[in-house]
Amino acid sequence: MDAASEKPRLTSLAHGGGCGCKLAPSVLQDLLSEMPKAGPYASLLVGTETADDAAVWDLDGTTSVIATTDFFMPMVDDPHAFGRIAATNAISDVYAMGGRPIFALAIVGMPIDKMEPADIRQILAGGASICAEAGIPVAGGHSIDCPEPVYGLAVIGTCPTAQVKRNSMARPGDALILTKGIGVGIYSAAIKKGALDRTGLDEMIASTTLLNRIGTDLALDAAVHSMTDVTGFGILGHGLEMARGSGVTIRLELGALPLLAQAEALSRAGFVTGASHRNWKSYGDAVSLPDGLEDWRRHLLTDPQTSGGLLVAVEGGRAGDVLADIRAAGYPLATIIGKVEAGEARVMVS
Repeated sequence: MDAASEKPRLTSLAHGGGCGCKLAPSVLQDLLSEMPKAGPYASLLVGTETADDAAVWDLDGTTSVIATTDFFMPMVDDPHAFGRIAATNAISDVYAMGGRPIFALAIVGMPIDKMEPADIRQILAGGASICAEAGIPVAGGHSIDCPEPVYGLAVIGTCPTAQVKRNSMARPGDALILTKGIGVGIYSAAIKKGALDRTGLDEMIASTTLLNRIGTDLALDAAVHSMTDVTGFGILGHGLEMARGSGVTIRLELGALPLLAQAEALSRAGFVTGASHRNWKSYGDAVSLPDGLEDWRRHLLTDPQTSGGLLVAVEGGRAGDVLADIRAAGYPLATIIGKVEAGEARVMVS
């Protein structure tokens, strides 16, 4: 890089960022439609049949291995923060299945001719720092020269087989808890246009680097029936995956959804990602919204979350106690946002 040239913003080197980079739900569903199913692999408890967060392999009837991978392009300009966010997001899939991570492998693609080695080292250091918080090593990985910066992890975890939580186990009568606030994609859109202040940036980084380790504890509670993490498809998309997998109706209370502090104002001002539009186009026909709902409110529902919270289906009578435990564990925005009903596999918003 020419020393006289201005150092480019990290986000300017990528066409998208965070979980907003994900393929649209309808595109992904089409691409996976001809993937081989479990077939003779009786030990493969969770594969591609459902839209679960990770693969699960039953080792011996007692313990299962959980395997997942997640990577994306930067949604913040600070390299260390980018590494931390990407690592937190990748590890979340293990927690969402009720597991405990044991080690990770780094996935690294960097435009070597456009980035300084010191910044790449900071990305790796950020990821390693989150792995250290989770109590796991980065045990290896793979790197390539890539046109845009890409970073993430492949994560391996374990879980008692009887405690694996899938997104397809919600039951009528369950209450739905969301453990983090919504609005990360909207904040990311504001960052791209230089419109997010320092307070908002700090809030977003704090949320996206908060490990979903509560999932491991929730898996021990028999009242917790189903879990998934809310990422690139938004609360509607991941709620719909739970509805389809479980064969139930998911009802969300619009006014109950926890939001990041500036999410409403920024959405009203038009800071929306392209992924939000793609999400609605992909699954809008399976969602019922209140008549006359403003577009800015709908964008909150389809907003792609990077390293978002867990969506937890818990026995209705225990929901208050479980919510109190989640908040006490360090998730202050955790909220009961709806319920599970018998009926058609769709999402109803009221």
